[in-house]
Amino acid sequence: MKDEVDYYVIYNKYFKNRRAYRERLESEFFSLGGGNISRFDDIIRRYADTLGWDWRLFASQVYQESRFNPRAKSWAGATGLMQMLPETAGEYGAKSIHDPDQNLKAGSKYLKWLLNYWEDIEDETERIKFAMASYNCGFGHIEDAQKLAEKHDAETDKWSGHVNQYILKLSEKEYFNDEVVQYGYCRGEEPYTYVKEIFERYEHYKRLIN
Repeated sequence: MKDEVDYYVIYNKYFKNRRAYRERLESEFFSLGGGNISRFDDIIRRYADTLGWDWRLFASQVYQESRFNPRAKSWAGATGLMQMLPETAGEYGAKSIHDPDQNLKAGSKYLKWLLNYWEDIEDETERIKFAMASYNCGFGHIEDAQKLAEKHDAETDKWSGHVNQYILKLSEKEYFNDEVVQYGYCRGEEPYTYVKEIFERYEHYKRLIN
């Protein structure tokens, strides 16, 4: 959910209303019933294994990217289940970006690269959050947020409550013009909300799907 207004509309509609929450189980979060999350569950499981992730976490990210629509395309040209740019998908072996298997495989390979990039973050969950945020807005902006966090005595290896607070500040002139910032302005609410919603949805998936 890329837009902040949409986030709060959906949050209030689904998470603050128990009745609507039950209705949601048959609508947006789950594209199939019967204990499934989507018709791509088998493929998602396979590539989640290559990441060493709970498949429901990867499924939550796929939903965040495309709502399980393999034909989804963003204004910037990001395409498919994992909303990959054609050139990036090609670098990771996808010849047909609309093919669910190839798209998920390429997306998982890129995530694997990002996890390795953030290997110095020892806590696995924190490392996943950094990788996901990087998937959303690029690792350069996340590094800038880290530098700001360090400058302001926050912890640089923790996302929630620390680095994510400074990714938000990268939309403010005072911060994106700071001498420690290399990549400039970032609409920080996007990676902030991206990671937050993926993990919130993952908690729901864990309670409802084996």
